[in-house]
Formats: sequence, structure tokens, C-alpha cells
Amino acid sequence: MSLRYHIIPVTQFAQNCSILWCDETLECAVVDPGGDLPKIEAAIAARNLSLVKILLTHGHIDHAGGTGEMAARLQLPIEGPQREEAFWIDALAEQSRMFGFPPARPFEPTRWLEDGDVVSIGRETLSVIHCPGHTPGHIVFHHAPSHLAVVGDVLFAGSIGRTDFPRGNHAQLLHAIRHKLFPLGDDIEFIPGHGPMSNFGTERRTNPYVGGA
Repeated sequence: MSLRYHIIPVTQFAQNCSILWCDETLECAVVDPGGDLPKIEAAIAARNLSLVKILLTHGHIDHAGGTGEMAARLQLPIEGPQREEAFWIDALAEQSRMFGFPPARPFEPTRWLEDGDVVSIGRETLSVIHCPGHTPGHIVFHHAPSHLAVVGDVLFAGSIGRTDFPRGNHAQLLHAIRHKLFPLGDDIEFIPGHGPMSNFGTERRTNPYVGGA
């Protein structure tokens, strides 16, 4: 396996920011830099990695709040989420005030991502899966060789993402989990947006919201 990861809980919401890197080239991407940028950058430096891009699963403040600052200061491209997430990204300043976050620097993704796209980190590629429901443009990153997925706030260990935010859709979320994620295989380990890792098999069997599928 040549894709490695490190999880860093950031912000007062303990959001799981992830560093993903190619073990051959030591190029890395940061997924969902919601805040606490010095903490993220220190973890990258400690591993002698070269940060080449930012990946976003969706536009909620705890996931995207530090993106504009990091991208501008380090001259990084931003890839993701899916285009329907633009209204959440445009509302980051309002989200900052609402939830007591530092003011978020505005940004626009360098590349909007669609279902079936791929993103590269060094010599590794990850597949993009559009999984709406928690938010309309939410995406998941899947690295098949490593049996790993970064799922943001779609699915958690024993739970699922909230759907009571604007443009949330409970039926869409359940459909995405059952018909887009679970078919990838029971052995897929996933990094959720909050809390501990799990795997699709465990959630398929035991999750009270989508278990038994």
C-alpha cells in the first residue's frame, strides 16, 4: 500500500481533517482543513511531506473554514466538492458568525468534482463519489487499492450525517450510503468527518440508520 493517512481533529467540532500522501513521492493532500492550520502544517512538516493540494468533501464551516487562507498563503489548488455545494461555500462568512468560528477567507474551488472523477496525489489516484443528502454537493474520496474511503459527514461509526440543514435530504443520504458506498465492499475502512473510523461491513450490519441493508 502506497497511500498513507494521518487524522488530525480540528476546530471546536473535532472535525477529522486528514492528510493523505503517496509513500513513493511524499506528495500529500489535506482533506477538509476546517481550521487550526498551524496544527495541520506541523503534522505535514513532521513527516517531511510536500503539500500539493486541498481536497474538500463539502462546504460546512468545520470542514472548509481554513481552506481559503491555506490555499492563498501556500498557493494550493482546491479540488472539490461537487458544484451544488457552491451555496454553502458562498455562505462561509455567515457560517463563521453563526458558529463562532474565525472569519473564513472566501475562495472558489479550482476544480469542481463530479461523480466518477479522479484526483491524484503523487502516483496515487482516488475516485470521486457524489453522495448528496447531508449537503447537496457532498463527495467521498475512495482509494480502492488501500480499501480506504474518506466520507466526510455522510456516514459515521453507528450513525449518519444530519439532514436538517438547508438542502439536506434524508432519503438521498440513505440511498447514497446503501447504493454507492456499501457496494464498494465490507472491507472498506472509512475516515468519517467526526469520531472513530469504522468499516462498511460493520455499518451495513449494525448501524441503526442504514444497518441490515
